[in-house]
Amino acid sequence: MVKRRQFPTVDNNDHFTVKLRPALGLSCYAFPPEKVEPMTLETMVYAALVVWFAYLVYGLTGFGSGLVAVPILAHFVPLQFIVPYILVLNVSASMSMLGKQDLRRQACWSELVPLIPFGLVGLAAGTFLLLNLPARILLPSLGIFIMIFGFRSLVGAGGNREISRLWAAPAGLLGGLAGALFNTAGPPYVIYLAHRLKDNLRLRATLLALILVESTLRLIVFAFAGLVLQKDIFLALLLAFPLMWFGLYVGNRIHLGISREQMGKLLGTLLMVSGMSLVVRAL
Repeated sequence: MVKRRQFPTVDNNDHFTVKLRPALGLSCYAFPPEKVEPMTLETMVYAALVVWFAYLVYGLTGFGSGLVAVPILAHFVPLQFIVPYILVLNVSASMSMLGKQDLRRQACWSELVPLIPFGLVGLAAGTFLLLNLPARILLPSLGIFIMIFGFRSLVGAGGNREISRLWAAPAGLLGGLAGALFNTAGPPYVIYLAHRLKDNLRLRATLLALILVESTLRLIVFAFAGLVLQKDIFLALLLAFPLMWFGLYVGNRIHLGISREQMGKLLGTLLMVSGMSLVVRAL
C-alpha cells in the first residue's frame, strides 16, 4: 500500500506541523517535517529593504522584482517562504500600475491569449516541484537560471527579429514553471514578447498585464496549497508594502531617463553576481 504524502498546516507552536490534506487527487510535502525557525524582526526588515530595490527595478522595466529579490533573500529565508511573499507583492504592484489608464490602453492584450494556457501547465508542474524538491536542489537551480538570463541581458543577446506565435508554447511552459518554482516568470515572457512588440512602452505595459494575470492565477494555486498561510508572512508583508510602493514610485519616475540597453546591462550584472553567489553557497 502506497502511503500518501501530506500538506503542512500551521499549529499554535513556533513551527510547521505536517497534516494530511488531499488536493486535486494528489498530496505532497510543502515543507520537510523538521522544525522551521520563525523569522526574526531583523530578517523581516532586511527583506523589506530588498523589496524596495526589487520594486524600483519593477517600476523601471515592468518586470524583474522576483529576479532581484528571490536570489538575494534565498541566502536567509527558505524559498517556500520567499516565493509566495514576493508573489503577493507582485499582484499588488501590478494592479497598482495597471490601474493607470494609459498603461491599460498600451497593453497588447491579444499577445496574452496564447501564453496563458501553456503557463497554467507550467504552473502546475512548478508548484508540484516547489512542494517536493529539497533546498539543495532548488538553490543551485535558481542560481543557474538567474545567471543564464543575467548573461543574456549583459551581452544583449537575442536580436530584433519578429518570431511566430508558436513560440508562445515553450515561453508559457517555461514562464509558468519558473514562476511557480522561483517567482521568476519574467525571463521567458520577456524574451518572447520582446520579439513580438518593438515599442518599449507597449512591451512594458503588456508585461505588466501578463504578470498580473499569471501572478493572480499562481496566488490562487498557492493559497489552495497552503503556501500563503504561513506563520510570519503577514507581518513580513505589512513591513514590505510601504517600501514596495516607494520603490514603484521611484522606478516610475525615472524609467523614461534610462535606455533599454543601459537597463539590460545593469540588471545583467546584478543577476550574474546574485546567481553565482547562490551556486557557490550550494557547493
